Amino acid sequence: MDLTLSTCFVQVTDPDEALAFYRDALGLEVRNDVARGASRWITVGSPAQPGVSIVITNYVNGSPDDNDTVAALLAKGAMNGVHFHTADLDATFEHLRSVGAEIVQEPAEQPWGTRDGAIRDPAGNLVRIDQPPAGWS
Repeated sequence: MDLTLSTCFVQVTDPDEALAFYRDALGLEVRNDVARGASRWITVGSPAQPGVSIVITNYVNGSPDDNDTVAALLAKGAMNGVHFHTADLDATFEHLRSVGAEIVQEPAEQPWGTRDGAIRDPAGNLVRIDQPPAGWS
């Protein structure tokens, strides 16, 4: 079996705030934006990876209580988001700081062999960004 990643979903509370973060702060391109009632599915991705997409959505398939539960988990920062690679972690974090992103962890060497840092998106999802060591593939 040969599987490759196609799409992942990130739950958000405010699609417009999320779009501004993922498009403007992180520099991802918008590939699709679909609204249905109060729900929205916005597909973004890196131009360097045209076959991999992230869908940011406020849709919860469940009851109103489920919506409240998901919103509470997001507010606590209990939901993990996505992990990105960058060739220049310091420049990336300098940019994120300049646009007002919430820095959770400054870039640091990690025991698993990479240097990374973490930010939160407007919904509270943790987003990690690493700079792989030289020669890593």
